[in-house]
Order: sequence, then C-alpha cells, then structure tokens
Amino acid sequence: MERIQTDLLVIGGGSGGLSVAAGASQMGASVVLLEGHKMGGDCLNYGCVPSKALLSQAKAAHAKGSAPAKAYSAAQDHVQAVIDTIAPHDSVERFEGLGVRVIEAYGQFISPEIVRADNYEIKARRIIIATGSSPLVPPIPGLESVPYETNETLFQLRKRPDHLLIIGGGPIGLEMAQAHKRLGCEVTVIEGAKALSKDDPEAASVLLDSLREEGILIEEDALASEIRGTAGAIEVEAKDGRVFKGTHLLVAVGRKANIDKLDLGAAGIETTRTGIKVDAGLKTTNRRVYAIGDVAGGLQFTHVAGYHAGVVIRSALFGLPAKASDRHIPWSTYTTPELAQVGLTEAQARAEHGGNLEVVRFDYAGNDRAIAEGQTKGFAKVMIVKGRPVGATIVGHQAGELINTWALALANKMKMGQIAAMVAPYPTIGEINKRVAGAYFSPRLFESNMVKRVVGAVQRWLP
Repeated sequence: MERIQTDLLVIGGGSGGLSVAAGASQMGASVVLLEGHKMGGDCLNYGCVPSKALLSQAKAAHAKGSAPAKAYSAAQDHVQAVIDTIAPHDSVERFEGLGVRVIEAYGQFISPEIVRADNYEIKARRIIIATGSSPLVPPIPGLESVPYETNETLFQLRKRPDHLLIIGGGPIGLEMAQAHKRLGCEVTVIEGAKALSKDDPEAASVLLDSLREEGILIEEDALASEIRGTAGAIEVEAKDGRVFKGTHLLVAVGRKANIDKLDLGAAGIETTRTGIKVDAGLKTTNRRVYAIGDVAGGLQFTHVAGYHAGVVIRSALFGLPAKASDRHIPWSTYTTPELAQVGLTEAQARAEHGGNLEVVRFDYAGNDRAIAEGQTKGFAKVMIVKGRPVGATIVGHQAGELINTWALALANKMKMGQIAAMVAPYPTIGEINKRVAGAYFSPRLFESNMVKRVVGAVQRWLP
C-alpha cells in the first residue's frame, strides 16, 4: 500500500474536477486526481459533446430534406470523431504534464481525511468530490426486462431506430427527439407531467409547437406505468391506459449523483435527496471536503461545475471567503429553435418581486437579420426590477448565444442603461438584446409628457 500526502485530492475527472486539478497544480499546489472510468467525464463521453455533435449532423440532414439510413451511422461516427478530437485535452497525459498525479481508480473514504484507491492511501489537506452524476433509471414495472438506452449507451448505436420511444420530456429527451427525427426515425416523447416544466411556459410552447410541426409526437401527462416487449417491439403503457409502441426505448428522466462508491459516512459527510449536502461555499459537513458540480445536488450543467471549480480554488488554495450562487447561471436547450434562460423566469420574478417587476420583450420577427435568414420564430423577454435585470428568457435562433449578454448583466449587477448603451453591428441576431433594452426605455422617452415639455422648452431656448 503506497501512502501519498498531498495538498489537494480531486475525486472525479469530469469537467469540474479537471478544472480544479489543472488550476490548483499550475498555481503551485500538489494535486492528486482520481478517475476510475473515463477522463472528461459525462460531458465529453456521454453528454454535452456527443449530443451537440449528433444535433449538428441532424441539422445538416434536415437542411437537405432527407436522411438515408446510412446517414444515421455516419452521424454517430461523427460523434465519436468529435469525442476523439477533444479527448486529448482531458487526457491523463495532459494532466500529468501539468504536474497532476493521476491515479486511474475509484476513491473510497476510510477516514475524514484519507481516501483509498486501489493500492494507494491518499491523505489530503483538502478534498474535492467531483464525481458527477449518472442517468436515473426509474423503477417502472417491466423496464428491467426490456432493452433500453440511456445517454451512456445511445451514441453507440449504428443502426437507425425505426421508432424511438423517449421517456422524459426535458432538455435531453427533446434534443435527442429532434436529432433522431431529423435523421429519419419516428419519435414519440412520453412525459409524465409537462414537457420542459422547468422553463418559462410561453417560451416552452414555442419550442414544443416547432417540434410537433416536425412530426415528433409529444405525449404529456402520460406517466409510464408498465413497459413490455422485446428488442424491436417495445410498448410503454401510461397510467391512463394509453399505449405507445416503438422499436427502441430511451430513458431520459433525469440524473442521480454518483456517491455509491465513496463511503461518505466514513468521512462524516451528509447527503440530501439530490446529492451531497453543501453550504454556500460548497463545503460538505466535513470541513476539509468540498463537493462541486452535479454531485453537489444543484443545477446539473457542465458550466456550473466549471464555475464551482473557481469558487473552491479561491477557498481551498487561498483561504479566501467564496460563495456559489445560481442566480446568474444560464442554461440552454439546443434544439431548433433554441430555448435559453438565466435568472428568474417571469413567474418566479412575479412571485418574488410583485408590483416592482417590469417585463419587456422583443420578437424575432422585428429583427432584420432574422427576417433575412427566415428565423423569425421566437422572442426575448427580460424581467426587470428597479432598472436592473433579474432574469431573461429567450426562445429562437441562437438563443443560447444571446443569453450570454444577460448572464453577464446578472453576474455584474448591471443596469438596463448599460445594455442599451451597447452598439450592436447591423444586421445581427444579437441586436435583439439591444432592442429589448430599448423596449424598456421607449415608454420612458417617447410616452413621457415631462420629456416632451423639456424638449419643447429646450427648443424654444436654443438659437
């Protein structure tokens, strides 16, 4: 048994863990990184990267108007090629080159400050748990005896499904629904409640209507109660008696924190229903140990894990106070059209701010670039309190790019005047953000009797 003593032990080689390990090592700390599966974690191997690569191929096929059966296999080959291209950036070799000691094994706590991994015992001044999450497989009767896919197996398919059934109408389910439909599959989405239930209903309806127009069946209030059949002939029965038939099944109902292998009790670390219990500074109930990213039980996005990495580096390396917040964290669903959100939705803002809330909006149909490209479906709306944005919702072309402006505004507590002062090149989709800001000031300038009186007085005074 080799015993190692280090400043920082990072458990998990996904986006959050890699960010901590790289940053800490380059700043002079001794760092050990444990990864028992694949470097790059879920995002590189099963999540963000492959899903967006598949969507890009589906978009190209859709633009051509048809997708032959071989297009599906080619699209999946493209997915693997993209993963292979990015993988060296997250590789063991690269991180060892940065000075990180990488041990390819799972870690298990044996005391509050010691973790065992294979034939190593690592004692660390600070420990970062960044083990991520895995697909949640619900206990639906019959599921255990029927072949099904999750995001961890879907991208290994090479033969196109004839009819893909998807349980789950969240972002992952809908992204894969559109990708597969555009690659020539029939697709039925089975959602137990409402699709995109965490998003603004008005914006979600724009996206859902678009998906239905493409021929995707989206069945809501269809809680799966039984699954039966064999490969190529699968049936999902809903609680209300509806039966959906397909050839393949994708389960996309959510994620669960990867904590089973850690033996957190040995370290005095408490958990919650969604993951590891952390405080505002991402510390666990063991003050030497932090948890970041999906395993911390909050928003499950790669960029959140990266943000968390910056918070814990400030605390663990420099001993400075640091707190994480999700009020400025954006997210996007990468369908066509895209749907993006940062901060409070309109409903949340009304509940929190009541009569102090103002909501302004601008439709894509009023943007010249959107008109030129035939991308006029959608809108942007911003929730404002006392001149400062508290949330933004965008549905439409490049919504995931447009939301960055409002994420910047919320992170820096900017005022609407600062957004309005931005000069956007013409014609761009990005002008939409400036026009939203203009919608906030227009009534104050053009419908104000006071402004008109002042202008009149000045004009009479000017020579």
